Amino acid sequence: MNKKTYEDLEFNTVLSQIAELCTTSLGKKYALRIQPFDDEDALLLALDQTNEYASSFENNNTIPSHYAESIINEIKLLAIENAILETQAIQRIHRISEVTHTHITFFRRFDDLYPTLWETSDSIQYAPEITEAIEKIIDKYGEIKNDASPALTEIRHSLSVLKGKINDSFNRALAEYNAADYLDDIRETIVDNKRVLAVKAMYRRKVQGTLLGSSKTGSIVYIEPQQTEHYSRELSNLLYDEHQEVQRILQELTAFLSGFTQVLKDYQRYITAIDIIYAKAKYAHQMHAILPEITQERELVLRDAYHPLLYLSNAKKGATTYPQTIRLNDENRIIVISGPNAGGKSITLKTIGLLQLMLQSGMLVPVHYRSKMCLFQYVLTDIGDNQSIENHLSTYSYRLKNMNYFLKKCNNRTLFLIDEFGTGSDPELGGALAEIFLEEFYDRKAFGVITTHYTNLKILADELPHASNANMLFNDKTLEPIYKLIIGEAGSSFTFEVAQKNGIPYALINRAKKKIEKSKVRFDATIAKLQKERSRMEKTAETLKDEEVKAREEAKRLEELNSKVKNKLINYQELYDQSQRMITLGNKVDQLAERYFYDGKRRPLIAEILRLIETENAKRKAVDKEQRTQQKEEKKATEKEVHQQMETIRQQRKEEKKERLAQERASKEKLQRALAVGDRVRIKDSKSVGTIDKIEKGKALLNYGMFTTTVAIDELELVQKIK
Repeated sequence: MNKKTYEDLEFNTVLSQIAELCTTSLGKKYALRIQPFDDEDALLLALDQTNEYASSFENNNTIPSHYAESIINEIKLLAIENAILETQAIQRIHRISEVTHTHITFFRRFDDLYPTLWETSDSIQYAPEITEAIEKIIDKYGEIKNDASPALTEIRHSLSVLKGKINDSFNRALAEYNAADYLDDIRETIVDNKRVLAVKAMYRRKVQGTLLGSSKTGSIVYIEPQQTEHYSRELSNLLYDEHQEVQRILQELTAFLSGFTQVLKDYQRYITAIDIIYAKAKYAHQMHAILPEITQERELVLRDAYHPLLYLSNAKKGATTYPQTIRLNDENRIIVISGPNAGGKSITLKTIGLLQLMLQSGMLVPVHYRSKMCLFQYVLTDIGDNQSIENHLSTYSYRLKNMNYFLKKCNNRTLFLIDEFGTGSDPELGGALAEIFLEEFYDRKAFGVITTHYTNLKILADELPHASNANMLFNDKTLEPIYKLIIGEAGSSFTFEVAQKNGIPYALINRAKKKIEKSKVRFDATIAKLQKERSRMEKTAETLKDEEVKAREEAKRLEELNSKVKNKLINYQELYDQSQRMITLGNKVDQLAERYFYDGKRRPLIAEILRLIETENAKRKAVDKEQRTQQKEEKKATEKEVHQQMETIRQQRKEEKKERLAQERASKEKLQRALAVGDRVRIKDSKSVGTIDKIEKGKALLNYGMFTTTVAIDELELVQKIK
């Protein structure tokens, strides 16, 4: 990737935003130097690291903080013989050792959640001797411990005793001279780190001691009392001994740490690396970026892809960002986007290029999870103002120089992105040269997306088997951009429509139309009409889709209601039958009871009741058997009916397909017999009329005067037969 690609795609802006998210100074520094990886394995490792760290924002196993100050200067000092590190420097070494150890322990515990990060941290050799040695000497406040050495213990004990004696002697002198009223109201103060008496100037000769200063007005003099002078001299000696012992201890600790220079370098490298990984993951989290499928095939499928910088900028403003969907593969290697300016063509180019650079630099990208991306050797761009003031080159000269660079690098592993292809020179001559460049890129099997207003490039894209046209949709009434990319159809520049919308008199527009060839106007008008038709069709399709959904929901609701009503009717019928049966049974029982009431015979009564029960049970068995048989028969009949319907549908489709193929074949043969070289024809749904120059293999070469194009015969309509 060259410098111009980074500038065109604003890659450095992305790096600046990532650097701002870093927490360490070295992380910020090296984040600005991120570049696409040359090695594919290293790239895949970096992507997995970023993806795993980004996943930590969504679960409860938060990765510990990695903040630690840089120890680069400390590492340099450790390489110098007899060097002495200050306590603050040693604290920084202690901090980075602790942080690294915390990370190693954490990732070892959660190796199943963060396997790649665990491998990264596990490669660091942790040396517990470093923290143990530091903690023996320096406390958590950065002070040398009293027991750092036996000599220091003794010195500090002596200092403590001596300071007690100084305080006692000073307090006695203070009480004595205060009682004599020789002292000012403040009584005492500190001068040169010593307690001194604040003596009224008129009594300075009556206080024994050393004069150390006076107030600005001269009304107060500061005297160290004679009682503490001896102790003060002894204190100075002990403080000197303490300083020397501390320096010796620090020098000894520095010499010990110098044996771990390589380990400390590894710590620093790890902390810087994890800081950059964290910043990449945080950046991805801000724009809901993911890791798409990395395919080894030559395929680039970006679904709902957002431009990262535009997405973040609009998110702050509360504005909407429109995603784009685009696909490049061996069957469709080059896409030519046309249409009016300010429709989103350039931002589409930048989106594709910037996402590719980000991915190949180990960053996640804001796309749909079903997106696929392959890796490219080169990403070549020609976007924006290409005028070079430094080299005294015009826009077109600079573009030609850039095209020459493209020709040197372009191969089947290249992605090229060109904005306003062919501009900067005479439209016909520059367009012809641009056409040759595009054919060359196509022959080299490179992937690419270009934007243009040139008609010949649109026609070329339509003729090349593995290239296609595309356009950015516009509202046909307001001529406002919709920011939606449509593949497979060229776009109109809406030159005259935009001019009319901006208040240019219609008479002037009409005169302009007469200045150019009618075929060009008709061609552009046809494209504009097709775009408007597509827009209207999409709106109609959306309306029909909504109505279809509503109709389905209503049909479903009615079906459910019908089913409920049917079930209720069945339940009511069953309830009625059950009631009638119970009434009949009750009447019989009542008759038996009445007979028994008159004759009092039990045995006939019991026999009649048992006969009645057996009769009812026999009926139940018969009904149950009949229901099971009926259910089986209904199931078989349903299966048979479904099978017959499916078979009927298959036969109908087969016959329809045969009939359609036969009709198409007959239509083609009839049309081929009807059309001949020299006939004037036009493409269906088009107003442009051309002459057939050649017919070959079911295709006709049409001559429109300014240009020619190849069209399938079945797409033509006869306008005038050759005489």
